[in-house]
Order: sequence, then C-alpha cells, then structure tokens
Amino acid sequence: MKPFYLIALIICIALSYTDALAKDGADITTSVATYTPNMHAKSLTTPVAWGASDNVLFIGAGGSYPSSYSSSADGAVEMGYGIGNPKKIGMQVMVASLDTDGWNAYSLYAHAFRELSDVSAIGMGVESISLTKKGDTGKSFYIVYSVGVQDSHFVNKDNGHSLLYYSIGVGTGRFGNNSPEDIFYGKSKHGSYAFGSIAYEVADVFNVISDWNGLNLNVGVSKTFWLTKSIPVSVILGAADLTNYSGDRVRGIIGVGSAVKL
Repeated sequence: MKPFYLIALIICIALSYTDALAKDGADITTSVATYTPNMHAKSLTTPVAWGASDNVLFIGAGGSYPSSYSSSADGAVEMGYGIGNPKKIGMQVMVASLDTDGWNAYSLYAHAFRELSDVSAIGMGVESISLTKKGDTGKSFYIVYSVGVQDSHFVNKDNGHSLLYYSIGVGTGRFGNNSPEDIFYGKSKHGSYAFGSIAYEVADVFNVISDWNGLNLNVGVSKTFWLTKSIPVSVILGAADLTNYSGDRVRGIIGVGSAVKL
C-alpha cells in the first residue's frame, strides 16, 4: 500500500476520536444536542473537514496487507496536536513515521478547518511535507467540505446524531498522481484529483464507509468507543484498491488510535 494511504487512514482515525472528545466527551448530564456528528470515523483514505482542536493530543497507527506490488505488510505511526477554536479556526499538526522498521522516514501534515454549523465544516491542508530524505512522498494540497445530512429520516432520535455523512473535495499530488509502480505496470498517470466519502451509522454501533481518493475506491467500517470516561479509542477495518485504476490487488487495511484533551 502506498505510504500516503496509511497516513490518510490514521488521519481519519485522529479526526474521529478528537471529534469524540469534542462532541461526546461533554457533560452527559446535559440535554442531548440535536443534529451533531457521531464519534466514528467518516472516511478511510480521504480527508474530512473536521479536525483536532482545543489542545487535543492524539496518536495512531495504520497498516495494510499486502502492500502494493509486494507480498509484505506496510505500516505507519503518527502523533499530532490540535489547537484553536473550531467555530473560528481550528488547526492540527501531525508528524508521521512512514518506516516502522528503520524509523528514518518522517513527514509533517497540517490541517486547518472551520465549523460552519454543528454538523458541517470546511477544511484545507497539506500532506507529506518531508522531514527526512527517505520520507519524501511528494506534497499534496487539498480543500474539503463535510456535512451530516440534516433530514429527520437520517437522525438518531435517541442521541440526536446524524446517521448519514458525506465529504467532497479536490486536491493535488496523491489525489490524482499514480505511483511510478502503477505507471510502470500500465496504469494511467493521473486520476480525478477530486475525492469524496460517504458514511452511514448502523444500529447505533458503527459507521459503514466508502471513499474515492482520486485514484481508487475503498470500503470499510469504523467504531469508536470509550476506554475510560475521557479517553476514546477508534478502530478502522477495510478493503482498499477495489478497482484496477491503481495497485495490483485488493488489500486489507487497519488502523487504531486514541487521544487525550490536555
């Protein structure tokens, strides 16, 4: 699997459990808010607009098996921090290791966003700013809009959370440029440069997710639960590269992460 897929995976995890801290970590004795996002991840390999803010520290790890054009597994780990007020401007910065064997490939990721309502936001960011020579996978810039559907048919009446979410965006780099390996094996040089995701909550338990990252289609599920009253844990399981536009086969993906508000 391409390194940026792994980073995208754990970024999605980060956004889910930091949103859990912001939304579901509030005082449970207060009345239930309506039309708010649930706490499960809403994408697999593409950005969503929501992000970490308000002094949240997060960590995560992601992996795939097999990796593209290889029989071995691939993995990455990250740590990041969110600051600001999302009603005005929130920002998260993250450092990721793309090599869990030699620990000598690191990249920087930044995401700024603003909540437009309780259930919608717009964000923009940059991925893969290389901090080491080996970690250089090429920068990608993007802008994305995310929303939870407001129709009463798509609201959990018990907790006020939206059931259906979608994100749409455009970007450069990984959102439209296939890898040298893909091109060598006859794939197109470029994809759509447009990306999107859709997520639906099932039985008040988990989200079923599908996303298009500009090059390929992916599907999976996400579950966020509370390890303690203040520490959420988020898990993503899925299948990536379902079409033949990139990669050489369908591969399994997994990610896990947690966060704490300082």
